[in-house]
Amino acid sequence: MTRLLRITLLGLLIIAGLLTALIYSLTWRPDDKQTLPVSCVAPRAPTLLPGQALKVMTWNVQYLAGKNYVFWYDTADGSGPDDRPTVEDMAVSLDEVARVIRDEQPDILLLQELDEGAKPSHYQDQLALLQERLADLYPCSTQAFDWKADFIPNLHIFGSVGRKLATLSRYQIEHAERLQLPASPANFISRQFQPKPALLLTYLPLSDGGQLAVLNTRLDDDAPGRSAVQEQVKATVKLLDKFEGRGTPWLIGGDFNLLPLGQFLRLDADKRGRYSPDSELHLLWDKYPMIPSNSESSGINREKWLTHFPNDPSIDGPDRTVDYLFYSSRIKRVEAKVRQEDTLRISNHLPVIARFLLPAAQ
Repeated sequence: MTRLLRITLLGLLIIAGLLTALIYSLTWRPDDKQTLPVSCVAPRAPTLLPGQALKVMTWNVQYLAGKNYVFWYDTADGSGPDDRPTVEDMAVSLDEVARVIRDEQPDILLLQELDEGAKPSHYQDQLALLQERLADLYPCSTQAFDWKADFIPNLHIFGSVGRKLATLSRYQIEHAERLQLPASPANFISRQFQPKPALLLTYLPLSDGGQLAVLNTRLDDDAPGRSAVQEQVKATVKLLDKFEGRGTPWLIGGDFNLLPLGQFLRLDADKRGRYSPDSELHLLWDKYPMIPSNSESSGINREKWLTHFPNDPSIDGPDRTVDYLFYSSRIKRVEAKVRQEDTLRISNHLPVIARFLLPAAQ
């Protein structure tokens, strides 16, 4: 080996090492399981009672971006003209999200796609902004990132990202954890920058010494034929089976990015690309009750159960269901709805709301 070749190879190794160190310094690698801080600003937040009614709402608020845009990722070919919303439009969305929450006043609020320190949302701490408007309703909260990096090299972002799940509660939260879900397959470099879907798990104590497990999530919007989404659903089912086996009542809500039975063929052919004809969500609905149920979301009144209104200029209203609540067989559903009438311009997702009865004391 010539001296010049040795120097060249050494130089390449040094460059590769520096590049690896730079990528590691800019990105985030969470543990598979992480205990999270819980904030309860009111020390006397009430404790749940066995047998009581509980109102739950899940809502992907789309980082307060609103509906006045077609973002680069909203079209199949990535040609959407918009990179980020204005601060003014985000302020309107913030007020509207707070208005709807105040009107519904759920006991437990599950939110997805809240940003913190992200360039596309002007570096806002959106959970903090929302909590300022809801402090009297939700003394307890916890949060977990599912996408975070100091720099994303995508030219539409070209800066930081920080996107999180947040669970707010009128009742005491005893403990919270972030549980990593399987990530989409990618090469070493791409894997460092991609979202890292997770379950945000909270335990709410019951006055009889038991617990209610509440989970919040947003699954990948991966293309069919890749294994990540199926593995994420399998991991979720495995955890829910453990709760069910222990007799622990549980609820899970979020943006699952998956269709219910019968909706795949109802979508226009050019809108089916990210979905599988045999929805991976069946792994959940085969075992546990779902809101909206398959009969609701694909039945005669299916329009009232649609939860997603893409920022796509070819779509003029909600056209699919991707947001759900699932719950333990020990919990009873009382009523449920998708709030559509005054939420179509706030986010590209609509809130799913349900009332339940917790199991009575044994």
